[in-house]
Amino acid sequence: MHPVRDVDALLLLSIAISSKRRSAELVEIIAANDLIHGSVPLKAELTEAFHRLSQYGLIVQAGDGYALTPVALTIMSAGRKKADNEERMHGLKAALSAYNLKGDHPAILVTEAQLSAAVHEHQASKEHAGKNLLVPKIKPVVDPKRPLRRKPLPARRKF
Repeated sequence: MHPVRDVDALLLLSIAISSKRRSAELVEIIAANDLIHGSVPLKAELTEAFHRLSQYGLIVQAGDGYALTPVALTIMSAGRKKADNEERMHGLKAALSAYNLKGDHPAILVTEAQLSAAVHEHQASKEHAGKNLLVPKIKPVVDPKRPLRRKPLPARRKF
């Protein structure tokens, strides 16, 4: 797949995060995109990325949402499991540049109106105090001066 854009890898990663056991709706993809990147890319770029990745057979429309194909899942599983988002993005871009199109695949047409409605819905959900599952976990603060201490072993029994 040549040329590879940043938004292609970002879209694949956000669909992978938001569609674990079912197809992901557009709002969930936007929320995952915001979580990974910190902002939402331009609607025109996302529209082109949906079209491009579906033509390459990496994204399919499943019901009301979108899902990754088995080929895209193998590309996603090639990287390290504990890699951060930046490493995953670089690995995905490298894997996508090496990917060659096999067969003819139907294109998914996502309009800018659909994307803007999803972005507005995501922005509205951020303002509510409800539980958001796509929030990064807070890491505990560790004091570098004080080493971690182990729990002492229990006293030995005498027989």
